[in-house]
Amino acid sequence: MKHTDFIYPPDSHKSLKEFNTGFTGSYKSKKSAEKDLVKGIEELSQLQDKLYAQDKYSVLLIFQAIDAAGKDGTIKHVMSGVNPQGCQVTSFKEPSAQELDHDFLWRCVKELPERGRIGIFNRSYYEEVLVTRVHPQYILGQRLPDLPKDFETDDKFWKQRYEDIRNFEKYLTNNGTVIIKFYLHVSKEEQKGRLLERINDPAKNWKFSIRDLAERALWPKYTEVYEETLRHTSTDYAPWYVIPADKKWFMRTIVSKIIVERLKELKPKYPVISAAQKADLIKAKGMLENEEKTQE
Repeated sequence: MKHTDFIYPPDSHKSLKEFNTGFTGSYKSKKSAEKDLVKGIEELSQLQDKLYAQDKYSVLLIFQAIDAAGKDGTIKHVMSGVNPQGCQVTSFKEPSAQELDHDFLWRCVKELPERGRIGIFNRSYYEEVLVTRVHPQYILGQRLPDLPKDFETDDKFWKQRYEDIRNFEKYLTNNGTVIIKFYLHVSKEEQKGRLLERINDPAKNWKFSIRDLAERALWPKYTEVYEETLRHTSTDYAPWYVIPADKKWFMRTIVSKIIVERLKELKPKYPVISAAQKADLIKAKGMLENEEKTQE
């Protein structure tokens, strides 16, 4: 399986029903995927080290999904071998008063990764065309000028936001940020099981909110707005990957594979030192070795 196998094709009108949430490819069990996940974590660690040393590209990983799809666990497992010095995770929740006084991209812009680093967005600016479409009252809280009275159903308003996002991602790409976007595609039945697990397991009670059920009741609407978002924002330079999420072990393995494949395309390398620097290394080595002999 290649990373291209999971891309939502740009300019397509595919329904999410066409993507099998329980797909596991050639893997027959969790055990059969474990070796590849471990290998992926090791490769990612090595690639990130070179990415950091090279200081040329930055990588932005975006995770979006319905509640309980497994964003937190996937980030935790896949990035477990990465040096924290070269990685940063940002979770975006309800906007603060300060954030509402800025444009909808602002709070994400200020968290973008520096060159050489991997930035992870647990939710992102995509909430501004997802949750705001399901709960349009959030748009009113942004106090936008010239907001159409019928903005909830105004295609022009939402298409402008999609265009803003595409332009923003094109700008980032042009300036050396590689954007890798994951939609973790879980079934409604699997989500039900995971929510029940949060209720039944005392160690997971803190993850559950009664609001989760209110959001679950809006499943058809969320499916609709996710399809619209994928359709309008999956591009050649920043495609969406639709990842089957009913089997957590498969989801994590494939996410790891995709990140590794995309980083390999960058061909990150350790910086080549100059002749003068090499001479300094030889000199320093001699000084250190002589220092050890003197101490003896």
